[in-house]
Amino acid sequence: MNINVTATPPTATELMARAEALLPLIEAQSAEAERLGHLTDEVVAELRKAGLFTMLYPRVVGGSEISHFDAMLIHEKITYAHASAGWYIGVNNMEGTTMAVYIDQAGVDLVFAKGVDITIAGNGVPRGFARKTDGGYMIWGQWAYGSGIQHADWIHTGAFLVDEAGEMIMGPGGPKVIIAHHPRDTIELKGNWDVLGLRATGSFDYAVKEGTEIFVPDEMVYDFDIEAPLRGSHQGTIGLAGFSAWAHTSFALGTGRRMLDELIKVIVPRRDAFGPSAQSASFRFQFAQNEAKFRAMRALVLESWKSASDTLEAGQPLSQHQMTMIKLCLRYSHDVISDIATFAHRAARGASLHNTVMQRVYRDIHAGTQHILMSDQIFEECGRALMGTTDPNAPWTVFGVADGGK
Repeated sequence: MNINVTATPPTATELMARAEALLPLIEAQSAEAERLGHLTDEVVAELRKAGLFTMLYPRVVGGSEISHFDAMLIHEKITYAHASAGWYIGVNNMEGTTMAVYIDQAGVDLVFAKGVDITIAGNGVPRGFARKTDGGYMIWGQWAYGSGIQHADWIHTGAFLVDEAGEMIMGPGGPKVIIAHHPRDTIELKGNWDVLGLRATGSFDYAVKEGTEIFVPDEMVYDFDIEAPLRGSHQGTIGLAGFSAWAHTSFALGTGRRMLDELIKVIVPRRDAFGPSAQSASFRFQFAQNEAKFRAMRALVLESWKSASDTLEAGQPLSQHQMTMIKLCLRYSHDVISDIATFAHRAARGASLHNTVMQRVYRDIHAGTQHILMSDQIFEECGRALMGTTDPNAPWTVFGVADGGK
């Protein structure tokens, strides 16, 4: 290995302390970030300096490689302060860690030649295309939702693999897909991030320059459904299916809690034609229901991820059931926060119509629920697995259990 790792990476405890120390800055610059359409340069620089973008990266490249459980608690804390900042954290740890553990050594040596402090963004959901050629792939097309791409050093891109005639190459579970990694200067942004929520994530569409292709060498590419990591601990065995579930579920924890807390701030001092709002028996009943709903969801999430983290730290792969619970939590957590946000928005009687933190969180939550990973098909696949109707030896991929079942 040609990487020179000299500094001792921060521990989970140190990373949590650094995250908590940055919360005032993140809060203070959130409005400016919303206006810009991406996080401020200062916040990104401080997140990088704190090691929060690389807390799941393997130690062999200089990352902290803390457990997914510990990283989830840190991610939740950042997201509570500003959902878009949490989104950045999730994207960089998900896409950077999978790159670090799955690409060939020559690629790792190139990416981490100057150390672990790299940023990465893009979209692994295939929208473009790739054609095999000598020593690598030619890729072309346009992709959406490149979250954090404004500050990225490297781009993470999913592409359908096609043959010389342009026909998709099929595998056991459907079209073959690769994840390619290429420098930021190989793509152009479309400048079209004009959206309802998660405005400060800078999730621009991006593309290879029209009418052109770019070459990506073999050592910078891995298979979409890869399982076995080439380096690092057993944490890498959960693949994109697990890392993406971690990122989005952590987002749900932070935003759901913030919405309820913002409602309390609004409702307790409020008086209207019907009297003190917090003294309404109907409101108290519904608030208690939603508080319980959130806490029960969070308990399920933490139980599932603690089980997964303990198994991985013991050097064992996750069972299909453990992966199923992770994917179940992914979708269910978003159902819960969507319900909570709708309750809070209506109960606040106009408070979240104004440009307030409550309105921002409401918008961010319902932007998060639009992601393709929140599709009903994810729950359908969880149902198959929970009923025991899947092949028990089949792995989870990003979109389902790879046994060909329906």
